[in-house]
Amino acid sequence: MLNRTPESKIGKGARRAAPRDRKRPPLSLGVLDGHLGYFLRRIQVWVFQDFLRTLERVDIRPAQYSVLAVIEANPGLSQSDLADFLGIERARLARMLDRLEKRGLAKRKASPRDRRSHALFLTGEGQKTLKRIKALAAQHEVHLTEKLGAEKRRAMIDMLRDFGR
Repeated sequence: MLNRTPESKIGKGARRAAPRDRKRPPLSLGVLDGHLGYFLRRIQVWVFQDFLRTLERVDIRPAQYSVLAVIEANPGLSQSDLADFLGIERARLARMLDRLEKRGLAKRKASPRDRRSHALFLTGEGQKTLKRIKALAAQHEVHLTEKLGAEKRRAMIDMLRDFGR
């Protein structure tokens, strides 16, 4: 009978994970250490991952949340104005609105000002769901405050609010 050690169970070609307590020398970022875009991307990844974990119960993505929040703040907003305001490609927004309508969260009505466009509204279910989403998003903002500190969070919002306007 063969004596099977943990190593023999790994299989041919498989690699063992490095021990967690093994000390590695710190890596250098090189030129990236001076790139704002690199650090913005790193925080964006962290923010999105935390947001997705926090809102997974309601199956909402960050762009969908933005769309629902802006529709709530601007009932009757046209689809094209929403796309322009959020910087979402119009075809992508149309698909997103299709999904939100299918879920019963938003509805498109013929615009009273322009028969060629749609006015956007939240449904009753959309309003109720958005209220729950906003409570979860507030938890996410608490996570960000814990990570950054209240002063840095506020400063970042102040610095970035007008960017690209």
